[in-house]
Parts: sequence; C-alpha cells; structure tokens
Amino acid sequence: MNDGQTSHKFVLVLNKKIDLGVALNAAAHMAASLVNRASEDDRKQMMFVDYVDADGGMHPVSALSLVVLRADNSNKIRQAREAALEKGILFVDFTETMTKDTYVEQMQRTRATASDDLEYWGICLFGRKSDLDLITGKFSLWRVVNPPAEGGESAR
Repeated sequence: MNDGQTSHKFVLVLNKKIDLGVALNAAAHMAASLVNRASEDDRKQMMFVDYVDADGGMHPVSALSLVVLRADNSNKIRQAREAALEKGILFVDFTETMTKDTYVEQMQRTRATASDDLEYWGICLFGRKSDLDLITGKFSLWRVVNPPAEGGESAR
C-alpha cells in the first residue's frame, strides 16, 4: 500500500484584482484544460482515485494537493508563465480576452492582442512539488472573506 507521500501537485494562481465569480470560472476552465493538455504519463502522476463511502458511493478526485494562490497582478502571473515555459512545466493560463461573447470571438480577440498586452487572470500548473515551489513560492494563499450571513452575522 502507498504511504500517501506524493511528489507532484497542482497549483492554481489567480489575479487578486478579479471578482470572485470570475476567478472561480477561470479556475474551472483552467483545471479542465490542464487535464486535457496532460500526457498519459502526466495523468498517471495526477493520481485520480475513487474515494468510496460506507454505502459504496464513488467520489472521484485527485489524491494530490491542489493549492490555490493569489497574485497581486497580471504581470506576476505572466512571470510565472514565463518560468513554467522555461522549465517545461505543464500549465494553462486564462486571460481577460477569453471572456464575453462567443468562444470564436474570444479566440479572435486573443489573436489580435499582443502577448505583452494580455491581462492574465490566472494560471494552473502541474508538476513536481520542488519545481512548482520555485515558481509559485512567492504567492500568498487565496483567501475569501465570508460575507455576512442572514441577520448580519459572519458566516462560520
């Protein structure tokens, strides 16, 4: 039996300047795209497993950690993207041009935007923990301040 120690992880970095709903949408798109882009070997390293409850219900998920971090701005994400490219790390990103209208219009808008002018909303990476830590170690954990619950009290 495996001792539970893992060598790889997922890291998702989101631009702290974007709205929470937009960030969640970008995160979902990036996670799905990252798995789609992964090689067979990468998918094996992603360790997808089935958690089984006492009633036999299946709950599939990756056994690896997926850390969600925040970047101060688009340029910090661009720098992480460049480092991932240099090191050959599997990643996908999400930019402002990938929103609104149809996907065809989004692709046209992206094609018409120079790399230096792209506004990065996020990046999702997969690889060896040690490699990803070198790129993402400077980012903070993503935190959400809970909105007041009904009656004006903080959600607990």
